[in-house]
Amino acid sequence: MPDLPQDWIGLMLLVFVLGMRHGLDADHLVAIDGLTRFNASANPRLARRCGALFSLGHGIVVMLVAVTVALFAQHFTLPPWLAELGVWLSITFLLALGMLNMLAVATADPGQPVRLAGIRANLVARIERASHPLLVAAVGSLFALSFDTLSQAALFAVTAAQFGGITHALILGALFTLGMVCVDACNGLWIFRLIGSTSQRALIASRVFAVVISCLSLTVALFGIARYFSPTVSAWSENKDLALGVAVAVLVLLGFVLAMSLAKIKAADANY
Repeated sequence: MPDLPQDWIGLMLLVFVLGMRHGLDADHLVAIDGLTRFNASANPRLARRCGALFSLGHGIVVMLVAVTVALFAQHFTLPPWLAELGVWLSITFLLALGMLNMLAVATADPGQPVRLAGIRANLVARIERASHPLLVAAVGSLFALSFDTLSQAALFAVTAAQFGGITHALILGALFTLGMVCVDACNGLWIFRLIGSTSQRALIASRVFAVVISCLSLTVALFGIARYFSPTVSAWSENKDLALGVAVAVLVLLGFVLAMSLAKIKAADANY
């Protein structure tokens, strides 16, 4: 977890970007993929909104935790070991997700799109069969019951206490949620478009994006390891969490564009 800025505007910007980056978590992408595919035929209108609804449900838990912690912030401090544990849990999950998605690309049926691999998503695969807006939001809420999400919400609340307390914690929780919604809503719409596109485009786009997500997961994990063990890397990255978060978000969005562009080109070539 990053050291949060001590000025309010900088803190709000960083929390918003952290929300975007959290929305790019592979388990978010996997869950939204499953929810969108399940509803695409029977309820296209809901399928288009699965990403946004998932994030809203996820964000409600974040805001509730932030407000709850803010109520006791004067008597609560995060233990030193919590941040270090969070770092290594994040690194472990990123390494696992990177390798799982590379394996998914390598072992995918040549005639089927690659399904992104996740960890929490695989554990709750059955409840991805949600066909009502409230159920989709409920799935998002369940995904928020994890160490990384809850610890981030607690960190926002404790930091917000120095600016005023509950109201500021709620604002940070809302900004984190807004960042997630922006990314996950786009992801849901992209998956819906991918499902409706030609099979050749779906095959290519799914493989390209799975490789992009895998490479980014592994890169971020290796950077986290280098940052932990190398004083030089740690010093260089100090106060750059906002820029690094933006970079990850931009790279994933470029991955979306690259996947669709290559799929379109290959599909057009195949038609000649």
